Amino acid sequence: MTPSNTVTVHILDKEYCIACPADERANLESAARYLDGKMREIRSSGKVIGADRIAVMAALNITHDLLHKQQNLDQQATSTRDHVRNLLERVDHALANDDGGDGQAR
Repeated sequence: MTPSNTVTVHILDKEYCIACPADERANLESAARYLDGKMREIRSSGKVIGADRIAVMAALNITHDLLHKQQNLDQQATSTRDHVRNLLERVDHALANDDGGDGQAR
């Protein structure tokens, strides 16, 4: 990557220069803002002291949220698959029972 592909972000009052493809710049900046916000929330709670500890707590909270959302998506996908399977079985059953009275399936 060339120096022009670096992005400067600010996280918890520190500046970081990060190499990043041009097409990912907006995502990186958004991620940095999100992380900065989470770290500031943790710092302002007063329960965690030290940038390293704040970073670890933010990482744990973000990871927890991500895994929880992934679990919800997996459950929704399973529910949707089950629903579609049920609908297909009903359609198959309806088609199998619809012989039109002349013995010919339609």
